[in-house]
Amino acid sequence: MVNLTRIYTRTGDDGTTALGDFSRTAKTDPRLQAYADTNEANSVLGIALAAGGLREDVRATLLRVQNELFDVGADLCNPLRTSYAYEPLRVRQPWVDDLEADCDRYLAELEPLRSFILPGGSAGAAYLHLATTVVRRAERSTWAALEAYGDQAADERGVGGVNPLTATYLNRLSDLLFVLARVANLGSGGDVLWRPGGGREEAPTPPGAATS
Repeated sequence: MVNLTRIYTRTGDDGTTALGDFSRTAKTDPRLQAYADTNEANSVLGIALAAGGLREDVRATLLRVQNELFDVGADLCNPLRTSYAYEPLRVRQPWVDDLEADCDRYLAELEPLRSFILPGGSAGAAYLHLATTVVRRAERSTWAALEAYGDQAADERGVGGVNPLTATYLNRLSDLLFVLARVANLGSGGDVLWRPGGGREEAPTPPGAATS
């Protein structure tokens, strides 16, 4: 378990921070952006759970995902290397497979989409829609980190890459959260459908009004 004895260390006052392998990098590093966005997504899931109204099976799925998102962040902060004193936590393909199985299972409850939908409905669903967008941003940030550092291990003199399965996991998670947002609205009147043109209707012209 992690043992946090102090919250502030002052070591980041120069604009740098430590990665999981204790190397230091700028706080503008794209890897930091990736796991910061991942952490933000986790926080939004916490709000969705706190808002209440979610089914117990959905809550259990989200609690598992919250733990996995911490693992994704741990992976992103540990550069790939050819060897380690201690093997770091890495995202594995079975995690992605589990998300796909969850998508299929929950999607079976839903009617096929015949329109785009708006974020909203119940509070839980609205927060899950928000979490979906944050996860998609986290995925984009992860791809930026992959473009900057690659996906290959480095030797002791080089800079390690990023595990590409972190991006794959986030991609599948955004799909699952969108599905779960729809599931959360099953008992609240269903999806809020997009109405092209903002749902505007032409107002009737009052009698006697001038027309051009």
